[in-house]
Amino acid sequence: MEKTNQMEDVQNFADNRKIAINQVGIKSLKFPIIIADNTKNQATVAVVNMYVSLPDNVKGTHMSRFVGILNEIYQSKKAISIQNFPQLLQEMIERLEAENGFIEMNFPFFINKAAPVSGVQSLLDYDLTFIGKINKTNGVDFTLKMVIPVTSLCPCSKKISEYGAHNQRSHVTVCVKFHKDRIANICIENLIRSIEKEASCELYSLLKRPDEKFITEKAYDNPKFVEDMVRDVAAKLNKISEITWFSVESENFESIHNHSAYAKIEQQK
Repeated sequence: MEKTNQMEDVQNFADNRKIAINQVGIKSLKFPIIIADNTKNQATVAVVNMYVSLPDNVKGTHMSRFVGILNEIYQSKKAISIQNFPQLLQEMIERLEAENGFIEMNFPFFINKAAPVSGVQSLLDYDLTFIGKINKTNGVDFTLKMVIPVTSLCPCSKKISEYGAHNQRSHVTVCVKFHKDRIANICIENLIRSIEKEASCELYSLLKRPDEKFITEKAYDNPKFVEDMVRDVAAKLNKISEITWFSVESENFESIHNHSAYAKIEQQK
């Protein structure tokens, strides 16, 4: 009898347990990507999670297709943006023949910043995540998550002290959803810059002595509690018509305590 070289595709076998799977795929894959923001492209490395739903009658999904999609993007040097991320979700569920899909890309995003006095330039990193869900019936749900490091100075400490006030580095975490027909107007860099201006002072990677003097005094003149931080950022986000929903969190890594101060606001516009 003639032997065949054809390999069986076990994952396509039927499954008789009749239990559907909500999410199946790959997790924590590190992959080089290009992020497009307005007219700028930036190379970075993302940690990627990609999942699809699996019907109750199918044994397994095609794991290699997830990596194949990313590899095609890399080979073609195609940039990923908040505007075209829904297309990536659509392509994934088509390739995987699924009803639902989920992609999460977490990556460092760099902004070139000029110091406030000397003007010396340096790159500062921000932690960004693209989070997308897709359903064949309901379409795409996209969220941009940004972790923005800033400086905060305590108003109470300033008020009660004869000199000085305690300050600390803080993380402002902002998640936003956009109008689908207005997302083309969004520039991530501009959004980050507008948010960090609501802090006591923003951060820089490289500072000369005149710059350090400037930001120390700026923070002192602009003290803020975590409550002030989230309210001021929320007020700023409420003025951006492209945004439909947002959450803003502030965590102050306290310099006089071994715990953080924290506040959060979530709003549907």
